[in-house]
Amino acid sequence: MGLALKEETLPKEKKKNLSNQDLYDVVIIGGGPAGLTAGIYLSRARMNAVLIEKALPGGQAILTEKIENYPGFPEGVGGPELMQKIEEQALKFGLRIEYGEVKEIKNQLNNRVKLIQAEQKIYQTLAIIVASGAEAKKLGIPGEEELRGKGVSYCGTCDAPFFQDKDVVVVGGGDTAIEEALYLAKFAREVTVVHRRGRLRATKILQERAFENKKIKFIWDSVLTSIKGQSKVEGVFLKNLKTGVEKEISCQGVFLFVGYSPNTKFLEGIVQLDEKKYIITDSEMKTSQEGVYACGDVRSKNLRQIITACGEGASAAFNVEKYIEESKGIAY
Repeated sequence: MGLALKEETLPKEKKKNLSNQDLYDVVIIGGGPAGLTAGIYLSRARMNAVLIEKALPGGQAILTEKIENYPGFPEGVGGPELMQKIEEQALKFGLRIEYGEVKEIKNQLNNRVKLIQAEQKIYQTLAIIVASGAEAKKLGIPGEEELRGKGVSYCGTCDAPFFQDKDVVVVGGGDTAIEEALYLAKFAREVTVVHRRGRLRATKILQERAFENKKIKFIWDSVLTSIKGQSKVEGVFLKNLKTGVEKEISCQGVFLFVGYSPNTKFLEGIVQLDEKKYIITDSEMKTSQEGVYACGDVRSKNLRQIITACGEGASAAFNVEKYIEESKGIAY
């Protein structure tokens, strides 16, 4: 059984503006690899679909300098380049893309039509594909929020040029952290990777490259306790988790890659989420709520990659198309 969607409670004047002409077959929330792929499939199927994106199409992928594990590109491909091509393909088949942040989802009273409340617009739809992705987690330590944009960053690919010949700290040990450390090493004088464990979690080929790079050094079994600086980053304080010893190191930049949090705040109480707030689906991308599907990094799963996001977007679109065909036989 799915969780109950909130019943529609719009003012009368807004109800009057919602006609059958405003009714979409499906609304896609999020324009990353999963959402855009779903858009390609739905547009080719001539579904009346619209994609809502709160920032720029491409998702986290546009922040990646080079993608080496996407099939068909033996020499690798730039994240922005790949996502631009996918977006162009979706637009070619007629996908409509609009911009805004989704705030709430509701059911219209006594029928299966869903309402999506965005910042400046309300959408009526028979089905929803949630592909809202995830965003970088915060450490929540002193100095992090105060110095954000003043040396604290969550995107090395975006901000590396600002740290030419400077010392930077990278926090994390997964693929993203090491990929970003390698990119930062092209600009910075020295990159110090701080990891809370005694070994990296990143893919072996990335580890090999990092260990071979003379600009990159490692501090193991340690965490940041605070970030020092007034108007800009001046250093960080570290604590060794094994010895308890604390120390300060000087740096001008701090890049944090300690995981991601799913963008599901607008879905709490609507679909079933796991303990980390990711959306639980079945193999057909169905959520616990009828007519609501999910794909990409926002799903509860083990592997979050561009290729899996694209595959899930295709699967979600295929199953939504079947759902829409069945739904249109029901009076609304």
